[in-house]
Amino acid sequence: MPTGFFSAYGPDTSALPLPLWLDLASVIVGAISGVLVAQQKKLDLVGFMALAVMGGLGGGLIRDTIMQRGGVYALDSTFAIPSTVITALCAFMFPSALTRHPRCVEWVDIISIGLFAAAGTDKAMSFMLSPWACVLMGTLTAVGGGMIRDVCTHDTPRIFKSSNYYAICAIAGSVVSYVSVFVLYINRPIAATLCVVTVVILRRISLHFNLVTPNNVDFTPRVRAGARRVKNHLTRRSRIVRRSRGTRK
Repeated sequence: MPTGFFSAYGPDTSALPLPLWLDLASVIVGAISGVLVAQQKKLDLVGFMALAVMGGLGGGLIRDTIMQRGGVYALDSTFAIPSTVITALCAFMFPSALTRHPRCVEWVDIISIGLFAAAGTDKAMSFMLSPWACVLMGTLTAVGGGMIRDVCTHDTPRIFKSSNYYAICAIAGSVVSYVSVFVLYINRPIAATLCVVTVVILRRISLHFNLVTPNNVDFTPRVRAGARRVKNHLTRRSRIVRRSRGTRK
């Protein structure tokens, strides 16, 4: 693993080895987001397990299925599936342990989004995909699990609703990760850290200032009014020019 801040030989294309505890932490937190929905829906144990797997591993499954390069993380990892199942079991038997500290879960949730975005972007960069593909893979890894979870519970996916920044944070983090590696030549571990920090800061800013993604936007009346003003202005200018020419004659 490179130890410096910058790579001395161009973009650092080595795969980023995440520590096992950090890798599992992001999966477990994603699983917690699934079991929280299962609690709200009052599902049974099977429902808890299903939503935990979707929340913790769904984004990676979408990424690996689309990329079709490298292995499938959920199948290659020895501890990924068991960790989500154990999380579901614990949440099913001790539900008050999660609902007692909602702010803590919120913090861990957004950190996991940053970790997922960093991991997805990193894998795409390892296979030298285009910038757009790298950002897309990072974003899908971050929000894909929640999207599958919401679809399976007959809800509009959270990322499609007007709310505080969520998917936008993942997109921004993925962009920062790619630019750090391929434009600024920053080493991969530091680029991943910058990705997570970007996601967390944007999320906290959106919550602090209550910034939400807009909906029901229609600029058509404004564009029409602006075009009408421009047309009237040009018409008046044309009349003035014609009158000045007539006066000179």
